[in-house]
Amino acid sequence: MIVKKISIVVTAFFSMSMFAQDVAKTEVEIKPVVKISYLDSVKNTFKRDEMATRVDSLWMNELVSLDIYDDLTKDIQTINTDVTVDEELPTELLKQRLQAMNEKSPFDIEYNQGLENIIKSFLKNRKKSFSRLMALSEYYFPIFEDAFARQNVPLEIKYLAVVESALNPKAVSKMGATGLWQFMYGTGKQYALKIDSYVDERSDPLKATAAASEYMSKMFNIFGDWELVLASYNSGPGNVTKAIRRSGGKTKYWDIRNHLPKETQGYVPAFLATMYLFEYHKEHGINPQRAVVKNFETDTVQIKNQMSFKQIADLLDMPQSQIQLLNPSYKLNVVPFYQNEAHYLRLPKDKIATFVSNEDKIYDYVAYQSQNKTMPAQLALKVTPKAKAKQDKIIEPTDTDVKWYKVQKGDNLGTIAAKYNVTVPELKKWNNLKSNAVALGRNLKLKTDYDPVTKSFKELKSTIAVEKKSEEAIASADDKDKNNTHPQEYVVAAGDNLGSIAKKFGTTIAELKELNSLTSNNIGLGKTLVVAKAAPEIIEENVTTAIASNSSIDSFRKKATSTKNLGEDYYVKKGDSLYSISKKYPGVTISDIKKWNNIKDGDIKPGMKLKING
Repeated sequence: MIVKKISIVVTAFFSMSMFAQDVAKTEVEIKPVVKISYLDSVKNTFKRDEMATRVDSLWMNELVSLDIYDDLTKDIQTINTDVTVDEELPTELLKQRLQAMNEKSPFDIEYNQGLENIIKSFLKNRKKSFSRLMALSEYYFPIFEDAFARQNVPLEIKYLAVVESALNPKAVSKMGATGLWQFMYGTGKQYALKIDSYVDERSDPLKATAAASEYMSKMFNIFGDWELVLASYNSGPGNVTKAIRRSGGKTKYWDIRNHLPKETQGYVPAFLATMYLFEYHKEHGINPQRAVVKNFETDTVQIKNQMSFKQIADLLDMPQSQIQLLNPSYKLNVVPFYQNEAHYLRLPKDKIATFVSNEDKIYDYVAYQSQNKTMPAQLALKVTPKAKAKQDKIIEPTDTDVKWYKVQKGDNLGTIAAKYNVTVPELKKWNNLKSNAVALGRNLKLKTDYDPVTKSFKELKSTIAVEKKSEEAIASADDKDKNNTHPQEYVVAAGDNLGSIAKKFGTTIAELKELNSLTSNNIGLGKTLVVAKAAPEIIEENVTTAIASNSSIDSFRKKATSTKNLGEDYYVKKGDSLYSISKKYPGVTISDIKKWNNIKDGDIKPGMKLKING
């Protein structure tokens, strides 16, 4: 009996042991093999400085936001110095403060009613903007002061960059003036600022400030008065000279002001009002937002081979927007490499440490990518064998950036829209255009995923896929929308503003304000914002996405065969009209589309399905 019990125990022990081995074996067998990309394998070998601080991305979004520039520029151009503004600031107290500023400044700062009106207008309408501008100033003002000190230019001129560009190096005026100091193309060339297909040094804070300093110094040698120097910076020395003659030879700004162009009449007072608000912000309850990085917390490294911002961002684990901010002079998001010419990349110091410590591996990765570069999307569409008529080639969109296009001779909104695969209404909306007329040389804002100039430098995030038909894509979008019948909402967090929230959700500040019935750009911490409408808006978005890729294929298919030989469906996109749709199909008229779809009055809506060739 004892022997029998022992044998049973031994048998059970061995069974448990074998079972444990089987389980272990099974675990080993089902463990997936994880393949890492070449990029990850390179980054895994990097030496990193864990003690270094990272640049705050929220602050970077604040720096690249253009809403302050738009608001401030409009204010300066439209403000009426003769209209009294109701704002609590005793005139006698203002006179005392202006006198105190005058005593420690080479500018002739004296009280007048027009200056008081502008100061009160800024206090009433732009307090929030100046709070944000003071955060930006912590990054840029040390650069300005260093350059001005070298040329013996008054340091107070740093406030002029606030008036000119709202401290945004990517600001571009309606006339094409660019950068922090708003240089026109000719003036930039005159002061040896490099402008070519890759680089625009008018947007380089260091070089543009040096050029502005040189200009100020030369103008002072001519006029001998700093207010007249500012006036000449705005309207040109010729207009200042004419104003001096018309005033009977007077040489003080306030004496010749009425003879200057209208914009210049408000320009110098706006500069002095800006100086006042920076000097007395505490007294008016303006609390500056603090910048989490200063210019001295960044450094530069000379680049030894051409590389894109995307490659740098991927390798250094940082947002591409940060690289764009710190290197605004590179127009195509590419750091070029020319023989016998140095190009530098500015980065936060911790990223510089990573870059320098792993320089050879970084250039090896860039060389590897150059050898294995994916074919540009539009070229791939031309050379790829055509699929069946109902198959759709879907390309994942590349990163969307705001781009600028300078209007050339013979251009019109229609040709520009077609070139960049956008619509005329979108172009008009992005550029605040009231009509279809556009001036030669004007810079137009474009929000597009494809730029024919830069396509050779952008890498596609995915290869061309033909597995899904356009109808299936739309059906899946419809199913998704059925589960999303409520508006999309977002709770405001610390550091948020309407510009950053709009960018995050792919909308605009105007749309956010309309959705939430906002009368200003101010939003409170913790406030719940509606960032997208209910299902119908989403349906339109998904339909547009599904059809956009289809329409790009059609543009090449139409060259080989007439559309009248193909029966297909077209889904109406935002901005479409019967005329624009008929233009997409050679030989098809508006009457044809109306007949095939029983349309009486020409009224079509986004998402509507139209039959082409019945």
